[in-house]
Amino acid sequence: MEAFGRASITGGLNAITPWYPYPLPLVPAALEQLRGARVFTKLDLRSAYNLALINEVFRALLGRGVIVYIDDILVYSTSMEEHVLQVREVFARLQQHHLYVKLEKCEFHRSMVMFLGYVISHQGVEMDMVKVRVVTEWPAPSMVRELQRFLGFANFYRRFIWNYSSVAGPLTSLLRGKPKKLSWTDQARTAFLQLKEHFTTAPILRHPDPELPFVVEVDASCSGLGAVLSQRHGEPGKLHPCAFYSRKLTVAEGNYDVGNRELLAIKAALEEWCHWLEGARHPFQVLTDHRNLEYLRGAKRLNPRQARWAIFFTRFVFTVTYRPGSKNGKADALSRHFETANDPGKPELILPATAILAPVQWDLMEEIRRAHTDEPPLASCPPDRTFVPQLFRQQVMQWVHEAPSSGHPGIHRSMQLTRR
Repeated sequence: MEAFGRASITGGLNAITPWYPYPLPLVPAALEQLRGARVFTKLDLRSAYNLALINEVFRALLGRGVIVYIDDILVYSTSMEEHVLQVREVFARLQQHHLYVKLEKCEFHRSMVMFLGYVISHQGVEMDMVKVRVVTEWPAPSMVRELQRFLGFANFYRRFIWNYSSVAGPLTSLLRGKPKKLSWTDQARTAFLQLKEHFTTAPILRHPDPELPFVVEVDASCSGLGAVLSQRHGEPGKLHPCAFYSRKLTVAEGNYDVGNRELLAIKAALEEWCHWLEGARHPFQVLTDHRNLEYLRGAKRLNPRQARWAIFFTRFVFTVTYRPGSKNGKADALSRHFETANDPGKPELILPATAILAPVQWDLMEEIRRAHTDEPPLASCPPDRTFVPQLFRQQVMQWVHEAPSSGHPGIHRSMQLTRR
């Protein structure tokens, strides 16, 4: 039977209605609660669009077996016995507050369920193959609005696509400047085909398990950075992806050398997944194909940007492990889609060697020794020290204060360094 709804023109009413903003929950964050769940029930409320009210009704159950998103409710449990009790509790609250569900849109006691456009199971989260088929069969857009619709549709599943921002980059660049007509390039056509292909090969994203150690794989190219959050499951422990992250570099970031781009990739990944990595039960591992980052914690001298990042890194407990680029495929693919041929790719130190250990060379030593003929050392000068005549004392203090290895010290530290 076809259902009919009432249509109303409420423009005038909306104009005088007090504004009461209530944020929608973040879907990826909500789905991260499903770790260990094996039984699912999906409910669709009838005419219930007041999220604040629904959240108040289920306040005690949110995050404890119940997810609410506008009028959709997902009940999840680790066992059938527990699930039956939770579903009864949900229906008791619905009955108490006179809320009703659409039976034809509900699914009960399933091991796999469709929720908010995703396929949910105990294995993890994956894309709806019906929607994937829509993308793969999408004809090449001929108008700006058609391309916008395609990118909007594809963007919904970007968390499953390796290097989505870089793969879709040539397509989004066609929309710069709000053009009235599409001017397709060979690069854009290739990107359109590659993006559709990525939808057919997207993996299942495992639910992150805080009881297991995390592994973060990072990589950066001259145009973008990418990262993969993974965990080892089964015997032998095989890495399974939990989440992908990628973005294009800004103009300023594109000017960083190789080491600093790799360091930026680590920082960006830790910011993206800080809710899992900060305070993690086990120290996590960062895999990078830039060997010098292994010595990050031992660096003695950092530039201001690196110093800020180093303070941020102190919030996490992790080790940096070098892995050759040939074995760093997933993160490498996330970042290198737009890498140009003119990037030399030469290995560079993330910190200059002179910034870590600088030899102390006194350029004034010969002049000081020659000056001893005119101003002999005082009798009180210790035999293991060099007497500095009055003429050179200001130059010596200035040299010590500005030397690369000294770190721009204060007056007391400068005096200590001068006496050495």
